[in-house]
Amino acid sequence: LDVKNQKTCFQVSGAMTCASPKSKPQFQYEFGGPLGAFVTTVMLPVVTVFLIHFAAAGKIDFEFFFSSHNVSAQTCLRSWSSFQSFFRPILCPNCAETLDGIDWMPLIYAFLAIVSWFLFQVSLERFLPAEIVYGTKLRDGSELAYRINGHLAFWVTLLVAEIGWPHFIGCPVRGGKLQFGRAPLVLLYDFHVELATAAIIGTILLSFYMYSKSFLPGAMLAVGGNSGNIFYDFFIGRELNPRPSSLSNFDWKEFCELRPGLIGWVLLNLGMASKQYQKLGYVSGSMILVNIFQNFYVWDALFHERAILTTMDITTDGFGFMLIFGDMAWVPFTYSLQARYLVDYDPHLSWLSLIAVVICNFIGFKIFRGANRQKDVFRRDHSAEEVKHLTFIETKRGTKLLTSGWWGKARKINYTGDWIMGLSWCILCGFKSIVPYYYAIYFAILLFHRSMRDDHICQGKYGDDWKEYKKLVPYLFIPGLI
Repeated sequence: LDVKNQKTCFQVSGAMTCASPKSKPQFQYEFGGPLGAFVTTVMLPVVTVFLIHFAAAGKIDFEFFFSSHNVSAQTCLRSWSSFQSFFRPILCPNCAETLDGIDWMPLIYAFLAIVSWFLFQVSLERFLPAEIVYGTKLRDGSELAYRINGHLAFWVTLLVAEIGWPHFIGCPVRGGKLQFGRAPLVLLYDFHVELATAAIIGTILLSFYMYSKSFLPGAMLAVGGNSGNIFYDFFIGRELNPRPSSLSNFDWKEFCELRPGLIGWVLLNLGMASKQYQKLGYVSGSMILVNIFQNFYVWDALFHERAILTTMDITTDGFGFMLIFGDMAWVPFTYSLQARYLVDYDPHLSWLSLIAVVICNFIGFKIFRGANRQKDVFRRDHSAEEVKHLTFIETKRGTKLLTSGWWGKARKINYTGDWIMGLSWCILCGFKSIVPYYYAIYFAILLFHRSMRDDHICQGKYGDDWKEYKKLVPYLFIPGLI
């Protein structure tokens, strides 16, 4: 309460807002408010499906959209059969048209595969050995426990995909034998669109469930996801850390952030490499490096799983469509586009070009991991040997902000390294199409927006201390430039 100016002050997404007693506190929207949230919710699935078709075509080509057997967008609503015929080549190219209509069984099987994949990852999280780690203190003073075993789940998944895939020799009801072997990963290429469509449907259903669940008594709501507007709260997420009542240490948000989507991304990449080998009889240098770079990126995230507990996604954002769709549809099916593109449009780069890309990726990883590790170690113990020499300012809140080392060079130096790595993945696809470069373009926009969100939150959290910090570390991404 600001007595001098007779105003009530409150905190929204880390920023302090004041209003007079007679006026209702104004909620601070992000992402363009309710309209922006609604448009984004509608467009993200559309963009995902379009990007997958573009990667298959090797260019920005809308032929798939206009090849619906002469069924126009105007006539698709006239009957159920016309509606199905219009969307079949867009959402399920492997669904055949029969005399009785569309056979949607491939899409149903794809949905069952997505659900089975999710449940498999849940079982690994539940039954594999785990380290119990507590997250940051919440605003009610509590600390939630997390089962950290994503790294082990990563390797078990790859082991099952290589030698543990169950299949029957002969008819199972007539004495067929159950055997285990390598998973048919080429199916991830053959049914790529169907799997993406199924994942989109699954994330929408889970988003509705999480939104409904957030109204149960006792749910701690995210400050930024409790606006009262249905569209906005559905997108941002109302509940901060949703957990099943029967499983107190299973955190929906932390699990979905790292397990089904990221490990699924790895399998999609391996499936594309398998398909290229099936088609060409070999795996190209670009495909090998895309798999090495991106799969190592996922492994690194899972190896440092506990570091995610201090990120904005876990500590601040609610668990709504934004994170659910991003984690389990957008990430696996758009981040793997380079591998999908290379199956049919490999540029066959020279050895010198491949070596140059390796160097580029190494530089990006060195910056990204070096900065993140430095921050993580400093947060846990600022007197640790590898960080005790670093300078910092201590805020009035008691928080220490690094002003030397990686974080003295730029305030978001880790984002710079992350983007450089992503750019190297795109370069492996050559320069004949802009489609593989979607990631570098999108990621630059994402990181810039995220840095603006962080700056806004930190300004409200630290006040004048943040202004002083920005004077000491004036650059955002690139020292001396930006």
